[in-house]
Amino acid sequence: MSGLVTGSTVQLPQSRRAATVRRFLGEGSQGSVYDVVVEPTGEHQALKWYFPSLSIDRQRAAITELVERGSPDERFLWPTEIAVSSEHPGFGYLMPLRAHSSVGLADLLTGKVDVSFSTVCTLGMELSDTFLRLHSQGLCYRDISFGNVFFDPHTGRPMICDTDNVGVDGVSTSAVLGTRRFMAPEVVRREAAPSTATDLYSLSVLLFYVLMVGHPLVGRRELEFPVWDEHAESALFGRDPKFVFDPDDASNAPVPELHASVLTNWSLYPEHIRRLFIQAFTTGLSDPSNGRVRESVWRSALARSRDLIVRCPACSKENFWREGVADATCWSCDRPIGDPVRVAIDGRPLVLNEGTVVSQHHLDLNYDFDRIVARVVRHPTKPGQWGLRNETPHQWQIALPNGDRTVADPGRSVGLLPGTRIMLGRSTATILC
Repeated sequence: MSGLVTGSTVQLPQSRRAATVRRFLGEGSQGSVYDVVVEPTGEHQALKWYFPSLSIDRQRAAITELVERGSPDERFLWPTEIAVSSEHPGFGYLMPLRAHSSVGLADLLTGKVDVSFSTVCTLGMELSDTFLRLHSQGLCYRDISFGNVFFDPHTGRPMICDTDNVGVDGVSTSAVLGTRRFMAPEVVRREAAPSTATDLYSLSVLLFYVLMVGHPLVGRRELEFPVWDEHAESALFGRDPKFVFDPDDASNAPVPELHASVLTNWSLYPEHIRRLFIQAFTTGLSDPSNGRVRESVWRSALARSRDLIVRCPACSKENFWREGVADATCWSCDRPIGDPVRVAIDGRPLVLNEGTVVSQHHLDLNYDFDRIVARVVRHPTKPGQWGLRNETPHQWQIALPNGDRTVADPGRSVGLLPGTRIMLGRSTATILC
């Protein structure tokens, strides 16, 4: 054990400050994590303190390099400063304190928190974007798993911890190979070291867990093993991996009694999401260079999926709209969903629910969701009518279905009349039903 207790003080040589332990937060395989108060500002941060057996010079040099490099994105709980103590052996590092509102991915998978499809898509999209930012700097994470991810169940915003295993792709080494069920098959077989290519595989496994609530390689073949042990994991994840929805091989298909969540969720998500998982866990199992799904591709696909969400008019549960499926029913109440009102922006559909926003991303595909262009609002005096309100500082030019032209000033709304065309800068938005 580390020996740090409430009231223990550590020194921060880089900034010439000190931090005092306020409470114990948790313990992992490498060390313990504490809530500390940094003097003289009084700010709370997290301190990871390594077990003495792991406090080696190589690890300290690796953490120092991460501190000097700086975080590639604020969604990483990145090391900010080395910590030492004259009273306790070893060392540690400071990092941002995890938000109190966040929960672990395990809470999502076990049903402790109930989140909407919108939140799940946002979580997956932001995870993809976060690892894209890491990889774009030539770094690899090496241990992507649901144990290292927390998220806000209301917004879907992730926070990624245990960043001390991050290294330069193809250059720095690590004693950590990853978590077995997330490792790429070539890593399980000890044929390759963790890299950006294996991170891409692990990210796809993580996203499958988030969306489908199960493992992509755990189907009926798990019944071949009397106990779940290293031998079973080596076979299923390394020596002979088979995707549970492999279109050409049903030998590892899900069993309803064991994998009900995976079977149900697979049928609910859009086809373009299923196609990416098929690629990731068929071609991607044996062709790391060409078969793995890139972070940018996942990000785009999940943003597109979120745009297709329609709320059931009967029970308000979220469903994914499928073009051309006229008799679709709600997965929750089994009542008809109907064809929702939507807007096609340069041909790309966005389903319009109460409160739906059109962001700058929908015009430029730049993932800028903070700049709001328009919002679906209720008519102030006619509750059954809805409109698209101009949230920009510019006047909209509008072409009505009958050929008439009009304008909508900032703050004014356009009725959701099918065939109406709105000029949004260089983009054209057409109301459809």
